Amino acid sequence: VQLVESGGGLVQPGGSLRLSCTASGSIFSINAMGWYRQAPGKQRELVAAISSGGSTNYADPVKGRFIISRDNAKNTVHLQMNSLKPEDTAVYYCNADLVSYHSEENGDYWGQGTQVTVSS
Repeated sequence: VQLVESGGGLVQPGGSLRLSCTASGSIFSINAMGWYRQAPGKQRELVAAISSGGSTNYADPVKGRFIISRDNAKNTVHLQMNSLKPEDTAVYYCNADLVSYHSEENGDYWGQGTQVTVSS
């Protein structure tokens, strides 16, 4: 099982980016999926999460600007980031709590991380 992210990059303040993350492997089902970020010198923090049923929650700094969504058929989660600010600069990590066809693979998985830089 692995999670592969895409969509990071450099954007000017006020701009938008869309991150995507796809899980692959012997996946039976995926429970919660989410996005975390880690800025230099700071701890990793939750940005947004979405349940298998579509319920969402967001960290206060991104409420009203970011939208998390998922496509269960494709084992994919997206993060639409709008009105980006310099303080959003960080490495963004995808996370998934999943159930595998192989019980030893059940659990929590992380993507490799994708850099988002907001700067003029």
